[in-house]
This record gives sequence, C-alpha cells and structure tokens, in this order.
Amino acid sequence: MKKAFLLLFVTSILGNRLIAQVSVKDSSIYTPLVGVSYGYYMPSGDLKNRFGNNSSVMLNVDFKTRKYWTWGLNGSYFFGKDIKESLFDSIIGSDGSIINSKGEISDIRLFERGFTVSVTFGRIFSFKKPNPNSGILLNVGLGFIQHKIRIETIGNNVPQLSKEYKKGYDRLSNGLLLSENLGYLFLSNNRLQNFYVGLECMQGFTQSRRSFDFETMHKDSQKRLDLLYGAKVIWYLPLYKKAPSAFYYY
Repeated sequence: MKKAFLLLFVTSILGNRLIAQVSVKDSSIYTPLVGVSYGYYMPSGDLKNRFGNNSSVMLNVDFKTRKYWTWGLNGSYFFGKDIKESLFDSIIGSDGSIINSKGEISDIRLFERGFTVSVTFGRIFSFKKPNPNSGILLNVGLGFIQHKIRIETIGNNVPQLSKEYKKGYDRLSNGLLLSENLGYLFLSNNRLQNFYVGLECMQGFTQSRRSFDFETMHKDSQKRLDLLYGAKVIWYLPLYKKAPSAFYYY
C-alpha cells in the first residue's frame, strides 16, 4: 500500500507540472487520471463453491491519450463474509464445536480476503457531448489474483488453529487474471465531477498454493477457474491544468 500511495503522489506532482493547460470542452486531451473505486461482485465457476458475494475497493492510475486510447495500472482489495466450504470437520467434536485450550467452546470467525493487480488497455468511444473526452469505455486487463479464507480465533487460544496450522485450512489460491470492463467515462468541463460507472467480468486461472490441506489430508492440486461478475464506480482526479475561459489582450 505504501508503494501505491507513493506512485499516486509522484504521478500527481509530475502530472501537475508537465501537463499543459487544455480545454476539455473543445478537444480530446491527454491526461493522467488517479481514481478510487468501489465494486460489488458475484462469484461463479469454482469460486461460487467457496465464497458468496463480495465487495472491492480499488486504486487506479489511468492515462487517456488524445487518440481516445487508455492504459493504466490498478490494484484492488476484495472482501466478504460468506464462506461456503467446510473447513474443520477433522477437528470438530461430536457436538459440532471446537474446544479451546481452556476447555471452552471456541469463537472462530471466517472471512473472504483477496486482492488483484493488473494492467489495462482500452478505448473510448466518444459522443462529443458533453465534451470529446467522455463516452463509452471498453477495456481489457491482464494481471494476478489471490484469495484465501481468513481464520480468526477470538482470544488466540485454539492450539489446533495456531498461526502455522491455519495455513492448512485457509485455501490460499492465486494465479493469472483476465478482466473486461464496459461502462461510461465522464470528465466534466469544470474538472469537479469525473467518474466511471460500468460492469466488470474477471477470470482467474488459479491453484492452491498450500503444500497440504488438513481437511482433505492431501495436497490440493486442482486447477481452478474463478469467475467474478459485478459493477463498479470510480471517482477520478484528472491532473491536467484547465485553460482559462477568456483571454485578454493589452
């Protein structure tokens, strides 16, 4: 995260110093776009057997060219609390509970956690209104996806789920990510309202990265196809300098 914020800071400084004054209303411009986003996704493929719906927050650094092409870098963190897979059958007692080191029923909470990083490339199809820089945006991405089940033991007093043993249950998986986005990009004439709203599809070609699964008592070597479908909104900060609305001659 520190590297991501450093990238945003450097991009902001360079963008404000190097981008010339332009008129967004009258012509297509080149500009860096720094944005933050929120998305809501539904799983499919192998992922729907493990997790329910999830939310995502994202950091975007995109670049729009005068020729209506876009490219960018983004990273997201996604999270949820609907875990569908059974994890602890091998250590659950006859009453369906797990006993902690004090002989009490343990409080165990499960969450979905994951992240993506990707490079995107796209094209804007402008309607020329409200300006040439707004329009339908279609892009594709290539990157990396990782997800796991976060296991929290309240009080940290469950020996069966110590830090190292959790790795045998958390189903850590990662692999290649492909993505497709279709939506509307709006860059306002006054720089105050700049956003993207659209739909996203993601395909993750993943595999377990743990050497042993305690639930199945063997290594999970299954090749997974993890799919996510959802919608997202991005709020952008453009880094161009607005041209003055009037010129004066002396």
